[in-house]
Amino acid sequence: MAIRFQYNKTSLQQQEKALKMRVRTLPTIKAKESALRQQVKHTKMEVERLEARLEEELRGYQGMVRLWGEFDPSLITVQSVELSMKKIAGVMLPVLGDIHYEIRPFSIFNAPSWWAEGIELLKTLATVGIEAEFQRLKMEFLDHARRKTTQKVNLFEKVQIPGYQDAIRKIKRFLEDEESLSKASQKIMRSNMERRAQQEGGTAL
Repeated sequence: MAIRFQYNKTSLQQQEKALKMRVRTLPTIKAKESALRQQVKHTKMEVERLEARLEEELRGYQGMVRLWGEFDPSLITVQSVELSMKKIAGVMLPVLGDIHYEIRPFSIFNAPSWWAEGIELLKTLATVGIEAEFQRLKMEFLDHARRKTTQKVNLFEKVQIPGYQDAIRKIKRFLEDEESLSKASQKIMRSNMERRAQQEGGTAL
C-alpha cells in the first residue's frame, strides 16, 4: 500500500497525525490479537474435550447396540436451542443456552423397560454433540476474527507505520532543502543588491 503525500507542510501534518493514530492504536490491536489467540486455544481444547466425552458415552453403551433396533427414535426430538450474543475479546459471538427436547409419550407397559434409559442416553448424546458442534463453530468465528486482527497488526507494523515514517522523512528533507535553497537565493540576491548599490555609489562619485 503506497502512502500518498505532497511535499508541503499541510501534507506533513496529515502524515504525522495518521502516524500518531496508528502508533497509539497498535498496542490495543495487539492486545486484542493475543486475547483472540487465547480464546481460540481455549475453545479448541473444549471441542476436543467434548468430542472425547461423546466417544466415551458411545463406547459405554456399545452393549446396547442390538437393542436399538427395537427403539423408536421419533420419541425424542430437539424442540429448541437457546442462543444469546456476548462480546468476547471485542467480537460478538453466539452463546449456547439451554437445549429443550420434546419427548413423545409412550406406554411404559407396552414398551421395553429400557426405553426410558434409551431416551436419556439420546438426550445426553445429542446435548454433547450440539455443544461440540457449537464450540467448533465458535472456534471458526474466533479464528476468523484472529486472522483479520493479525492482518491489521501486520498492516500497521510492516506497511503503514514505516510508510508514514518514510513519507514524513521525505517531506521534511524536501522542506529543509527548499528552505536552504531559499536562504541561499536570498543571500545571493542580497549580495548582488549590495554590489550593485556599491557600484552605483562609486559611479555617482
